[in-house]
Amino acid sequence: MFNLNSIAIDMKTETAWVQAGATTGELYYSIAQKSEVLGFPSGVCTTLGIGGHFSGGGYGFLIRKYGLSIDNVIDAQLIDAKGQILDRKSMGEDVFWAIRGGGTTSFGIILSWRIKLVRVPPRVTVFNVQRTLEQGATELAYRWQQVAPKLPKDLFIRLQPVPINNGGNNKTVRVSFIGHFLGQADGLLRLMNVRFSELGLTRNDCLEMSWVKSSLYWAGFPNGTSIDVLLDRVQVNRVFYKSKSDYYKAVIPKQGLETLWQVLMDIEDIFVQFNPYGGRMEEISESETAFAHRSGNLFIVLYRIQWSQSDGTGRYVEMSRRLYNAMAPYASSNPREAFFNYRDLDVGSNESGETDFEVAKEYGAKYFGNNFMRLAGVKAMVDPENFFKNEQSIPPLPTPPSH
Repeated sequence: MFNLNSIAIDMKTETAWVQAGATTGELYYSIAQKSEVLGFPSGVCTTLGIGGHFSGGGYGFLIRKYGLSIDNVIDAQLIDAKGQILDRKSMGEDVFWAIRGGGTTSFGIILSWRIKLVRVPPRVTVFNVQRTLEQGATELAYRWQQVAPKLPKDLFIRLQPVPINNGGNNKTVRVSFIGHFLGQADGLLRLMNVRFSELGLTRNDCLEMSWVKSSLYWAGFPNGTSIDVLLDRVQVNRVFYKSKSDYYKAVIPKQGLETLWQVLMDIEDIFVQFNPYGGRMEEISESETAFAHRSGNLFIVLYRIQWSQSDGTGRYVEMSRRLYNAMAPYASSNPREAFFNYRDLDVGSNESGETDFEVAKEYGAKYFGNNFMRLAGVKAMVDPENFFKNEQSIPPLPTPPSH
């Protein structure tokens, strides 16, 4: 699929057709070639393939302003189980609903998406304020949970804790508050002084830049890097990793944060991200697309343990489960929700080549909430023979026995 990577932007309608094998980096680059005031809300990692990233509900730093990638998709091209190429009109609204958040791999092969570009200011502001536990990070992280989901839509602040080992038994956690504001530094500082003054954001912390440059900042490129790096399709630092995710509907108490810090310091090789919801995500109903995690969620958390030697796999997977269990009292429950794009076979999976409906119901509820049964109904309609399947695919809804 990576050969299908063309991007055609129509400036008159402010839309684009993006093929499934294009990357988010290529999309941002193409938009920037045409306009300084248009962008698109998708992922932070610039080597993500558009096809799957969009279909599972991919998100990035514009989530609070413009929602998910799929909330800005207006058409698609899909090959179905019969080998037909369908667009929105010929696939019908049910299938179009399902592939926006339900993943396309259960329904067919996505060839391209038609997207509505979004408006961004010519200058945006980013910042990264870091505090260790000794500098009051626990108190700030506790406060962030109350503030970040309720901020104006133009402001997104990610919380990112990392364990730091200063040698010997001298360990701590450093928490980064990484922000993106659709506006200039003066406006941001006024807003932060009122809404999150505890962070102590200063003019020196703020960097103003174009929207496309801010996508480089988020991807971790050093300031001053040319936007040509967005065209690099291959990820450089490749490691083994295990991802897990959680949705939080209530603030984690300070003792819960302290539990998290302790496990992070024990594990060390770990990457954790708290991404705030609220804003646009509150306004879209859970049934509008197949992506069900909408209002009522304060933030989504990614836990990613990584390692470089394949022989350590068992130990690291065990540690990731330990962390996940430690956070259970604070995360969503019944079901404990998970993000489809952070694939995790621990939330339930079928044997390869088989699809048991009862097993699928278990992971289906965690990934798709109340939308799972409708997804299974759409599957029965378009792929009754279950041609498209994987360990976590959506099975066709069984037909009730006739009397």
